[in-house]
Amino acid sequence: MSSRTILLAAGGTGGHLFPAAALAQELGRRGFAVELVTDDRAEKYGADFPARATYQVPSATFTSRAPLDVMKTLGRLTTGFLRARRLLEMVQPLVVVGFGGYPTLPPIMAARSLGIPTMIHEQNAVMGRANRFLSRFADAIALSFTPTKRLRPSAEARAQLTGNPVRDEVLAYRKVAYAPPEPAGRLLLLIFGGSQGAHFFAEALPPALELMPSAARWRLTVVQQVRPEDLAQVREAYKEASIAAHLAPFFRDLPERIANAHLVIARAGASTVAELTAIGRPCLLVPLPHALDNDQLENATRLEDAGGGWCLRQSEITPERLSEELARLLGAPDLLAKAAAKSKAMGGTEAVKKLADLTEALAGPEE
Repeated sequence: MSSRTILLAAGGTGGHLFPAAALAQELGRRGFAVELVTDDRAEKYGADFPARATYQVPSATFTSRAPLDVMKTLGRLTTGFLRARRLLEMVQPLVVVGFGGYPTLPPIMAARSLGIPTMIHEQNAVMGRANRFLSRFADAIALSFTPTKRLRPSAEARAQLTGNPVRDEVLAYRKVAYAPPEPAGRLLLLIFGGSQGAHFFAEALPPALELMPSAARWRLTVVQQVRPEDLAQVREAYKEASIAAHLAPFFRDLPERIANAHLVIARAGASTVAELTAIGRPCLLVPLPHALDNDQLENATRLEDAGGGWCLRQSEITPERLSEELARLLGAPDLLAKAAAKSKAMGGTEAVKKLADLTEALAGPEE
C-alpha cells in the first residue's frame, strides 16, 4: 500500500458522497492515494467515485430504545469497529476523514484507537448526530456554515470553516453564465429531490403547473426526477396539461441540467445547495419536513436570506399557491437573474482546497 493513503468514510447518500468525491479528486491531484469506506447505498452514487478501492463496513443507527434493538445495534457497531480496525491496519492511512452518516462511526473510532489522525466534515447548517458524537474525538472539524448549530462548545477550538466542496464536474459549469428567460421564449424548469422529494414533487408539481396561465404553460419545458413507480402517472399528467416534460428516476448529468435551467425546484440538502450556488442558479427550495434536526430548513433559510432563492415549506404548499409562486418567478426574468447572481456569490470555489489543506496538515510532511 502507498505510504500516502487517505481513507475517506461517508454514508451512502449523495449528500455525504459528493463532498467526499470532491476531496478525493483534489487529494489525487496532490499525489495521495484515496480509499473509501461506505455502505451498500453508495452503489447508486458511488460507481464512479475516484477511489483506488471501496470497502463496506457494518454500521447501524439507534432507531429504537427497546433493549433488544439496542443490543442488536451495539453488536453491529462492535462488528463494524473490529472490521474497520483490521481494514486500517491493512491500508495504513495517514488520515481518516469522515463525511457524516452512521457508516463513519466504525472507521473514525477505529482510527482513534490506532492513533491515526481524524477529521470530520459537516455539510449542513446543523451538525448531524453521527458527527455530533464524533466531534468529541476528531482532531479537526470542518464546517460548511457559520454558525453551525449543535456544534459542541468543547469542539469549537478544533473547528474551521471550509465550506462544502463540490466535484470538478459541477465547478466546470460555474463558467456558464445564467441566461434569464426571454419574452415568449422557453421556460426551463428543473425539479429533483431524494426519494421522498421525488415522490412529493410528483404529486405536487403536475397539478400546480396545470393551473398556470396557458401562455406560460405552453412555454414550459419540465425536466423532473420521478421515482419509477410514479413515472407513468406523472407522464400522463403532463401530457394532459400539454406541458413538455423529460422524466427520469435519476440524472447522471445533473450539473449540466442545473446550468441550463431558468429555475430549479429541489429539496434543500447540503450538497444540493452547494451545487446550486457553485453554478449560480435561482431555486425554489422545499425542505424535507420532519427531519430530525431541521437541517434542510436551516440550509434553505440561509440561502433565502442571502437572496439566492426562495424557501417554501411543504406544509404550506397547495397547487394554487405553488402555481401562483411559479408564475410570479418565471414571469420576472430580472428577479431570477438577481437571484442567480446572489446564489453564485454564495458558492465557494475554495472549499475543496481548504479541506485538502487541512487533510494534508494532519497527514504531515512526506518522508
